[in-house]
Amino acid sequence: MPHRILLVEDDAEIVEMLAGYLKKEGYAVVSADNGEEGVARFRSEPFDLLVVDIMMPKLDGIEVIKIVRETSSVPILIMSAKDNDIDKAIGLGFGADDYISKPFSLIEITARIKAAIRRATLYARREPEEKQDDIVNLDGLTVDLDNYVVRRGGEDIKLTAKEAEILKLFLKNPNRVFTKAQIYGFIWNDDYLGDENVINVHIRRLREKIEEDPSDPKYLKTLWGIGYKWDGRE
Repeated sequence: MPHRILLVEDDAEIVEMLAGYLKKEGYAVVSADNGEEGVARFRSEPFDLLVVDIMMPKLDGIEVIKIVRETSSVPILIMSAKDNDIDKAIGLGFGADDYISKPFSLIEITARIKAAIRRATLYARREPEEKQDDIVNLDGLTVDLDNYVVRRGGEDIKLTAKEAEILKLFLKNPNRVFTKAQIYGFIWNDDYLGDENVINVHIRRLREKIEEDPSDPKYLKTLWGIGYKWDGRE
């Protein structure tokens, strides 16, 4: 069965171009030309990935992401104007996994879609018996590295795919310092072009979810001018 993609975009030319290309690549594509329709489609049908434009009528892409993230960790790729870094940062902050700037290359966006779906599929295929293989307990925070499950006080903490990968990278390498370029290379499997917004936003969101005091983190430390490291694995 082909992977299903929901494309939420109000530009008919982009929809026709991108949907046509993705269908040739073997994907099943459903489109919505505004945010309200996109949310309705998402709620009524299963999808493996969402591609969401930021600027749309009725309900913008940020609101779509917020609504989706209330119930789902499905991978989300946002599209934004090339010069609008603020929108990108906000979209990532509300739970998008990746972004691509307009105008974009069809080859590049397809590669990003394939990578996101591949990661999500690998998570879903983890066998239940692996669950006890690598579990970390940190002062009430329990992290199951194999199954990407995080709990605090018995309550599940929802992480996006990227947040889960970043957390696993640090927990597997305690006290090792990672530069932003290294984090980007490991998690995005792409060359780092100096866009700090992507790393900064994901680190901030991860801290908000796992740290008791995100402004004074106990575990995910910043080494100013160098990068980040995980401190305190027990």
